[in-house]
Amino acid sequence: MANSRRIGAHLSTQGGVEKAVERAHEIGANALQVFSGSPRMWRRTSLDKIDVSAVHENQEKYDVKPIFTHALYLVNLASDNPELVDKSVDALKHDLSFDNHIGGAGVVVHLGSHQGRGWEAVRDEVVKNIKAILKSTPENSTFLIENSAGQKGKLASDLHEVRWLLDQLDSPRVGWCFDTCHGHAAGYKLVDGQEGSALGLMEELKLFDSLRCIHLNDSKDAFDSGRDRHENIGDGEIPSDDLRSFLNDSRLSGIPLITEAPGLDGNGPDAENISRIKDLVSSK
Repeated sequence: MANSRRIGAHLSTQGGVEKAVERAHEIGANALQVFSGSPRMWRRTSLDKIDVSAVHENQEKYDVKPIFTHALYLVNLASDNPELVDKSVDALKHDLSFDNHIGGAGVVVHLGSHQGRGWEAVRDEVVKNIKAILKSTPENSTFLIENSAGQKGKLASDLHEVRWLLDQLDSPRVGWCFDTCHGHAAGYKLVDGQEGSALGLMEELKLFDSLRCIHLNDSKDAFDSGRDRHENIGDGEIPSDDLRSFLNDSRLSGIPLITEAPGLDGNGPDAENISRIKDLVSSK
C-alpha cells in the first residue's frame, strides 16, 4: 500500500518550486506542498518568475505529484476589518492563480476566525468572499477548506461547518483538507467506530467525495485541547495505532498525505517523518 500512496511534505521553495520538487524526492516523498511566497507577508512572488517547465520536468523526473499550495497564515475571510478581508481575498486570488500556473492540486486555506462573534454571524460573509475569489480566478484552480483546531474562534473546527460551506458554495472547484492534529485538538477520534470519530462523521456528512488532501501531523497537545501545535509522527499525543487505523481505512486510500511535521532537527519535514508515515500505511 505504501508504494501506491502519494506521501509528501510541506517544503521550502528557496531556489524555485522546481527545487522543492527535488527536496521532496531527496527525503523519499512523492507529493509536495509549498507556499506561493512568504507565509507571513502579504507580498506575493510574481507568477512570471516561476519556471513552470522546470517544475514539470522535475515532477516527471522524480515522480513528485501532486503539488498543493498552502495559503498564507494572515488570511481571515471572516474578519470585521474590511481592509484585512480585501487583503485576504487578493492573496487567495494570487494563490489560486499560482495553483493554476503550476498545474497544482489545490490551495489549502485556513479560513480565519470569527473573533468571538460566532459561526452563524460570519458564515454568509465567508461564502460571499469565497465566491468572489472563485469568480475571478482560473477555472482549473481549486479552493480547499482546512479544518481547524478551534483555537481563538477559528472556523471549520466542526466538520458540520465544512459540510455547510461546501453545500453553499456548490462548486467542483471547492473541496477540503483534513488535518489529523487539528482534528485531534478539536475532539475528533481518529479510530472509526469510536464515539465522535472523524471517519464516522465524514461518512454521515458525505464528506469523502470532496476530501482532496490529508495533512498528516501528530500533536504536541492532549485530545480536545483546542491547540494547534504539530509534532513529529509517532512522538506526539496521537496514538500510533490510531494513526495507522485511520490511514489504512479504504475510504482514504486514494487521498494524498502531506506532513507539516517540525522535523527531528526542527527545520521542517524530513526523511525520518516520511519513513514513519510509510511504515504506518504499509502495516495494519
